[in-house]
Amino acid sequence: MTAVEAKPVRESAPPHDEAASGRASKPRGKRRLGPGKPIPLGYLIGPLLLLGVWLWGSAQGWIDPRILTAPWTVVETGWDLWESGRLGPDLLVSARRFALGLAFGVLAGLVLAIVSGLSRWGEAVVDGPVQIKRSIPNLALLPLLLLWFGIDERMKIITIALGVLIPIYIHTHNGLRSIDGRYAELSETLRLRHSAFLGRVVLPGALPGFFLGMRFAVTSSWLSLVVVEQVNATSGIGYMMLLAGTYGQTDIIIVGLVLYALLGLVSDTIVRVIQRRVLSWRRTLED
Repeated sequence: MTAVEAKPVRESAPPHDEAASGRASKPRGKRRLGPGKPIPLGYLIGPLLLLGVWLWGSAQGWIDPRILTAPWTVVETGWDLWESGRLGPDLLVSARRFALGLAFGVLAGLVLAIVSGLSRWGEAVVDGPVQIKRSIPNLALLPLLLLWFGIDERMKIITIALGVLIPIYIHTHNGLRSIDGRYAELSETLRLRHSAFLGRVVLPGALPGFFLGMRFAVTSSWLSLVVVEQVNATSGIGYMMLLAGTYGQTDIIIVGLVLYALLGLVSDTIVRVIQRRVLSWRRTLED
């Protein structure tokens, strides 16, 4: 009787183990909570919808061309400006100012954020002046910058760099200070040297904040460029728009605005692509 009763017990045990191992080896299914699967080229849907509304409104006559030029007229005007040789040089000048201002601003913001984020004394010296600059817009500094540097390229590049410095500093500093303290305790347990701790823990941990700051920085760079190119400038997209406004050429003004919008969208997209590649080790809701 004992042997008969024990037999079903021995036979029923393996299926239970197989079921348990099956559940353990089963791949994780679709995430129920979260934004859902990534949409290929989803970042273009919003701009294309805006373009569609603009096209439809212009075609139906709902948008007065004296207020907002039709898209096909903007394309024709832009092509004429390019063929006449007016648009190319202005575009190159603006791109050069943008690149130099962004490079200097990112470098300065990174240095200040590292000094302030890794040292209490550095924070005491650096953070206050940066917060003061944060509360003063670049437009308010223009008269002083004009007195100091004149109307040449230095003033324009410095103005752009000052606009870039703030978001890089703020978000990188926040990324440095937001690193989980348990990583520091683990590094001390493993007896990591200070340089290894910086390279393996601190800097990778600050990268998400840095890339968020970069997205704000490229936008600030283009915004600052618009301002400096309309103040005592003789070249650039902003100067072209200012000259067109003097003569009431709405189509050329819209060409300049479209160029700024496209360049800003492309710059932000490049930063996002680099961010996804560099931070591929992270698992977030976006993945």
